[in-house]
Amino acid sequence: MGARSIPELVLGVESSCDDLAAAVVGRGREILSSVVRGQTSVHRPYGGVVPELASRDHVRWVSDVVEAALRAAGLTAEQLDGIAVTAGPGLVGSLLVGLSFGKALAYRLGVPVVGVHHLAGHLASVEISDAGLARPYIGLVVSGGHTALYRLTDAGPPVRLGETRDDAVGEAFDKVAKLLGLPYPGGPAVAAAAERGREDAIRFPRPMLGKAGLDFSFSGLKTAVALEVERRGELSEEEVADLAASFEAAAVDALVSRARRALRQAGMQRLAVVGGVAANQRLRRELVRAAATDGFRATFPPLALCTDNAAMIAAAGAALLARGERHGAAPCP
Repeated sequence: MGARSIPELVLGVESSCDDLAAAVVGRGREILSSVVRGQTSVHRPYGGVVPELASRDHVRWVSDVVEAALRAAGLTAEQLDGIAVTAGPGLVGSLLVGLSFGKALAYRLGVPVVGVHHLAGHLASVEISDAGLARPYIGLVVSGGHTALYRLTDAGPPVRLGETRDDAVGEAFDKVAKLLGLPYPGGPAVAAAAERGREDAIRFPRPMLGKAGLDFSFSGLKTAVALEVERRGELSEEEVADLAASFEAAAVDALVSRARRALRQAGMQRLAVVGGVAANQRLRRELVRAAATDGFRATFPPLALCTDNAAMIAAAGAALLARGERHGAAPCP
């Protein structure tokens, strides 16, 4: 279909996992509102996300969260020009809540609705927050469910260059946190403990280091931590901090080395890092250091756009609607 103008006002709804979010974006880039309802208190007793509890909580709150986003933007639903909803991947029950609500609302308003791939949303998060980021660039997606490298150009959809063969890096952070007796969610807890520890206390393996290709692997690193914890028995606070710092250093080294290789192979000078783990301060520091050495530019979204949010879904959906796309998940390899 031919290109169309960017819709003036698009509502985004994100419900792929435990966070429920709604946002309004103007002209594809301006965030007019962004509301996120987290479920940390719901899942913390279980040490991880319980899918059934996540979807039930979404059902209770989806209408209120959308209304809050509209109020914050100073709009009524009738002023919307389109709706974008996360269409996958994610927890099936959670996705169905957002999809059903978004489609029903679009039908009532008589406006178009489009499904957005969750990773396409994350990649859009850095574009709406950095007006200076222009394609082509390499996108590094690092979150609880995904770890992958993409090449983004104006010629078509993102092209996946490599992905994790097992655990996502965020998943590894969560599992290591549990091994160390740290609270859920694991990413921030491990990072906080690591600040008090020595990164050279234990030399954990650097996954896939020296191997060809651009894939990742984190299950072996997680197992190495588990074996070290088992060997030590009851851990002191100092040992927890050292284990956290040593694990974090190994995980970040793996991400940085793969990102540098992807840039070299593609001959590109721009890297965008998105997803929940993009908030990790060690990862940001090491990539900025690598950028100074290699001569590329590393860009990160603000912390509020690193974790799951609906502004990124609205922005990605606005671009799809401008191309004439309608309901159906937009492909992201």
